[in-house]
Amino acid sequence: MDYHAALALSLPIGVGLAAIGSGIGLSRAVGSALEAMGRQPEAHGQLLTAMLIGAAFIEALTIYALIVFFMLSGEITG
Repeated sequence: MDYHAALALSLPIGVGLAAIGSGIGLSRAVGSALEAMGRQPEAHGQLLTAMLIGAAFIEALTIYALIVFFMLSGEITG
């Protein structure tokens, strides 16, 4: 297997794994925040802010993986 074939196989797998990891991370973060809001409704504002900031960071990592995918996909035809 040469470099281009390995890259063509591994790039979609890497982006898929990043998306799965992001989905798992977001589901745990949102689930935990909703559970905490149910326990302490008076802390709704603080929890929502922290959850949104955390969700943005989780999504940013997935977007970085997608950017790397597009940067390296030009190497496949090479």
